[in-house]
Amino acid sequence: MSKIIRGKEKNWQVVIGLEIHAQVQSNSKLFSDSPTTFGEDQNTQVSLVDAAMPGMLPVLNGYCVEQAVRTGLGLNAEVNLFSIFDRKNYFYQDLPQGYQISQFKYPIIGNGSITISTDDGNDHIIGLERIHLEQDAGKSIHDQSPSETFVDLNRAGIALMEIVTKPDMRSSEEAASFIKKLRSILRYLNTCDGNMEQGSLRCDANVSVMEEGGDQFGTRVEIKNLNSVKHIIKAIDFEANRHVAILEGGGEIQQSTRLFDVNAGETKLMRLKEDVRDYRYFSDPDLLPLELTEEYVESIRKTLPELPDAKHDRYVNDLRLSSYDASVIVADRNIAEYFEQLVESLNLKSDAKLAANWLTSELFAKLNQTEIDIGNSPVVAQDMAHLLNMVSSNIISGKIAKNVFDIMFKTGKAADTIVQEQGLQQISDTTELAVIIDDIVAANPDKLQQYRDGKHKLLGFFVGQVMQQTKGAANPQIVNELLLKRLSK
Repeated sequence: MSKIIRGKEKNWQVVIGLEIHAQVQSNSKLFSDSPTTFGEDQNTQVSLVDAAMPGMLPVLNGYCVEQAVRTGLGLNAEVNLFSIFDRKNYFYQDLPQGYQISQFKYPIIGNGSITISTDDGNDHIIGLERIHLEQDAGKSIHDQSPSETFVDLNRAGIALMEIVTKPDMRSSEEAASFIKKLRSILRYLNTCDGNMEQGSLRCDANVSVMEEGGDQFGTRVEIKNLNSVKHIIKAIDFEANRHVAILEGGGEIQQSTRLFDVNAGETKLMRLKEDVRDYRYFSDPDLLPLELTEEYVESIRKTLPELPDAKHDRYVNDLRLSSYDASVIVADRNIAEYFEQLVESLNLKSDAKLAANWLTSELFAKLNQTEIDIGNSPVVAQDMAHLLNMVSSNIISGKIAKNVFDIMFKTGKAADTIVQEQGLQQISDTTELAVIIDDIVAANPDKLQQYRDGKHKLLGFFVGQVMQQTKGAANPQIVNELLLKRLSK
């Protein structure tokens, strides 16, 4: 969905490309065996290699390579059988080597694509330029002293995949949709946990504007370290409008790196943008070129799970879900796994639509109210399936099922236990219901006469009376059939 900015003299088109740093899910770092557990005490997960002690040599973690290949395959990208690790030279106090081991001319993953859906109802293909492996820097800590900066090297050397898109996005909403879809795929692949709050997925946005209908991109500005979808949208929109204001005022855009001030809601200059030559890339002399075989790549391809797009199509075609419901369910791997277990435990597979409705309405509402993740839901998939099976078997009504579900969520009790304890079994015995209906009709002769005089909406009154007397336990379909016969006598 393209976004046009209405200027004073002309209209402007936003152009966006993203660079996403995804932390590889691995128990050890890219070039050392140091652990990668989040939240540990500062500087407790640092080896001599991570601290850049003299004479320490990097040893490539093969599992991180496997994770990068798995990611490339999952993103429909080219896997390069030959790649090289380079030294990217720059100085930060939390970069003990004085350079970062990364990949430049020969990355491990080449061109790929992700298809996103936006609010205009259309699919958009966003091109991927490359994915390369690199090591993370440490973390500078500024809030422990008014005059000093401290450094925590726990993060130094952790494996990152830098996922670089082509400048194919034309609105902040498209960028947000891309991040959501990418995060979903990475979680399905188990190659990155996608936790933006903990910094394991960080985004740099490259933003420029051009005249509407033009084909010449403007000067781009990079916004660093965006760590939430909400911030991505706000930062891009602010920056695009800043560009338009400068250009329409007769100024020029400087290629630069900026930070997004969350409190002020605006971007602020960090530094003028470096050129590639400023980094003085050269092949790391301590690491041999990385050479893979076709057999190795194919062995990883065979381990790929069913990914969101394929799962969505299966749900729509085989389970007859709506495209919207399927999209909601497949967006999160844990939700999709819950749904799969739910459907597997149903007596009737045709009840998959019923299961989807209960999942996205009743369960989601409870989880949101209690701020519980679906992985910790008090009602597991098999228990919810048992409840729905009771509805399908006419043991309880849909209305009673909702009350039972509330109790299940609060207490963790099984559905049949609750139904038995509270006597909630649905009444389907026609003889028992006929007696109840006769009593209600006899007690309301005026309503009976009005119904027979043509006020057929009064059927609802009699149904309500039956449901009230049976405390909602009467089978509504049978009640309607019996009432229609009784009232027409």
